[in-house]
Amino acid sequence: MASSVATAVRSYGPRAAIVDCPAATVIPLAAALQTSGLFSEVVPAEVSVLVTWPSTTTIDDLHGMLQTVDVSGAAPVGRTIEIPVRYDGPDLEHVSEITGCSIPEIVALHTGTTYVAAFAGFAPGFMYCTGLPEQLRVPRRETPRVAVAKGAVAVADVYTAVYPSVSPGGWNLIGHTDVELFDLKAADPSLIKPGDRVRYVVGTS
Repeated sequence: MASSVATAVRSYGPRAAIVDCPAATVIPLAAALQTSGLFSEVVPAEVSVLVTWPSTTTIDDLHGMLQTVDVSGAAPVGRTIEIPVRYDGPDLEHVSEITGCSIPEIVALHTGTTYVAAFAGFAPGFMYCTGLPEQLRVPRRETPRVAVAKGAVAVADVYTAVYPSVSPGGWNLIGHTDVELFDLKAADPSLIKPGDRVRYVVGTS
């Protein structure tokens, strides 16, 4: 059953479902589902929200809420997190060639925007941030790297993100930060949460 908010609801087990929805409604819908108190876990993705629920909730409750929930207002604003970046990435020249922007222009564009942390994926702490200026929207590398350094700041398609740990990766690396994005020893391991605002600033760390 779909609704004015969801394009589809797919069962994901006896106590879970995936709600498909337009990208623009993911964050406000996830916030509404979270604050309802009906669900155990709410996980936003690019164009869907995964929900799980306790035995006191049913999928009918989810369908009922989707029929009445209002996501027409502004998305809830999370914290604002600043990430200091050294713009010395190995793909800066490549991005400059593709976009026609000089390196100072790339830095100005990347730091001149407030991004929205849309969803986590790929690796713990890897947060896809939306709002990348159109001039910086370049495709992923044709050949991914076997290992990308922890803290690499990257762009690909419509997103920008920081690699929270050493891992393979195919994004274009434009800088580096020493900020810890994911720390299992912390009470709250992930520095950035969906809905947070992220600003990249020129820094030495």
